[in-house]
Amino acid sequence: MADIEKLFREYYGFVYKFLLSRCGNADIAEELTQETFYRAFINAKQLKDDAKAVYWLCSIAKNLLYSHYKASSRYSDIEAAAELRSEQDVGQEVEDRIISERAMNIVKTLKEPYKEVFLLSVFASLPLKEISKAFGKSESWARVTLYRAKQRIVQELDL
Repeated sequence: MADIEKLFREYYGFVYKFLLSRCGNADIAEELTQETFYRAFINAKQLKDDAKAVYWLCSIAKNLLYSHYKASSRYSDIEAAAELRSEQDVGQEVEDRIISERAMNIVKTLKEPYKEVFLLSVFASLPLKEISKAFGKSESWARVTLYRAKQRIVQELDL
């Protein structure tokens, strides 16, 4: 079982920066960071390996952020709803979304460890040094694995 106080001291700043990089709002990042550690405290028994605590915390934080966005989209600002977009902006947004969906489908088909390294680097924003530690490999291994994963995605997208 994890010592939540130790995890809090060690990873609070990391989780906060992770959330801040995702949402761009310091108040929301602070609130969700606190909620992350509250949820971690409640579910501390789920953490089996303290070495993977940062991944577990980022997973909790990411899920809370998704929940926040989902809830806030129901109560969006009237001003934001009133903004009109040009047809070109909408077209670009649709095109970007289609490419993103195709890329995510390709990521799902990647073999391990390429898939895991890509997800940890891109979506969890973990540095290659942390990823290499998690796999017990060198930082060069993580860099090459990430590069190959990206190359495979670009190749499959045929852009």
